[in-house]
Amino acid sequence: MTADLPDYYFRVRENGAVVFRLSTENRQRRIEMDEIATVNVKNGNIKPHGDVALSPADLAAINDWLAKRQTLLAAREVDDILRAVDHLNLTTQWAQARASDAELDAVTDALLLAMHDLRTVLVRKKADRLTKPEG
Repeated sequence: MTADLPDYYFRVRENGAVVFRLSTENRQRRIEMDEIATVNVKNGNIKPHGDVALSPADLAAINDWLAKRQTLLAAREVDDILRAVDHLNLTTQWAQARASDAELDAVTDALLLAMHDLRTVLVRKKADRLTKPEG
């Protein structure tokens, strides 16, 4: 297993990751995980851990992970929105075909307000895009 280990391990957290340098260069060939940095996916900040001086190889690996992670999260965000469209369609079908009056009473106001808010934002953003000069 140790021959297939990457040089770095990224423990994902809410806004980024804790970065560990992996090593098996010891008598027992145990995996050692040395914390070397934290990285923030939202703003790209990389903070060395303690007195660790990050090498160019460390920074290159962290920046590579950061770029891939940001791309993945952006794709997931779009996928989540497309799933929301599916849920809206399923909700419409439920309301039309299966929902009882009591169930509709429980969700109607919240749904109408959320949909009104979303529609308002989408219409405003579309109008901004249509009136923005090209270039």
